[in-house]
Amino acid sequence: MADEIISRNPCRVRGAGQDRSAERPIATVAQVAELADAVDQRLRALVLLAAWCGLRRAELLALRRRDVDLLHATVRVERSMHTLRDNSVVTGPPKTLAGTRTVAISPHIVPDLDGHLADHVGTGADALLFTEVKGGPLRLHTVERAWRGARQKAGLPELRLHDLRHTGNTLAAATGASTKELMARMGHASPQAALIYQHATADRDRAIAEALSDLAAKAAAVIPIDRAGTRSAELGHVQVTPAPSDGRHGQEMTPEQGRSEHPQRDSNPCRRLERAVS
Repeated sequence: MADEIISRNPCRVRGAGQDRSAERPIATVAQVAELADAVDQRLRALVLLAAWCGLRRAELLALRRRDVDLLHATVRVERSMHTLRDNSVVTGPPKTLAGTRTVAISPHIVPDLDGHLADHVGTGADALLFTEVKGGPLRLHTVERAWRGARQKAGLPELRLHDLRHTGNTLAAATGASTKELMARMGHASPQAALIYQHATADRDRAIAEALSDLAAKAAAVIPIDRAGTRSAELGHVQVTPAPSDGRHGQEMTPEQGRSEHPQRDSNPCRRLERAVS
């Protein structure tokens, strides 16, 4: 049995005059690997591209050999493929204008894609990346059937294929990617969609805390030590005023001397009353 899905998106969206939940499951890295192992090997690369490149299902089905550049580790998204109710297949542009994009491939899945191209894709530049067993465009019902089997094996019966895109984009946000970077990677035309993936995670918060400690340690390391064995008075733009001196051989003034030469420091009327009574 796989581990529990690590989290759900707490963001909510408005529609039809009321709030409705926009929560979607987020799989762990280990669960993504387990799903890739559980699915039919002809679709292993599809699972990995969905999770680690954040591609939509229709974009995945429309990929061709020429869209994958393993030398530069990129995948080009230029079209999407949909199966209609009559089981016919149509190909068109991506969901949004921003959907036409080039996405960097995570290096650790490049060997899997290389093997997929060698074993399951035709040699022509226009050969589809994912096809039916006997050739031809991969149909939606074939993908869904294979996915149901894989998620049952992995112990994740509620996880949808589209949730892999959500998982990958959430992990990308956790690396510190900006809203514009997420928009470009996901193919979103507006920042609202990208912001969904930037909800805080405990791991990211811990990384921030550790980075702050590193800054503090580096700052402490560069503060010079004076001859008395104490830290220098200067830290950035903040200066510590040295102890007052009577000007004789660099000796420090006693508290009594300081008060006698700086009577304004005893301006507190309560202190003056104390001395008068005593």
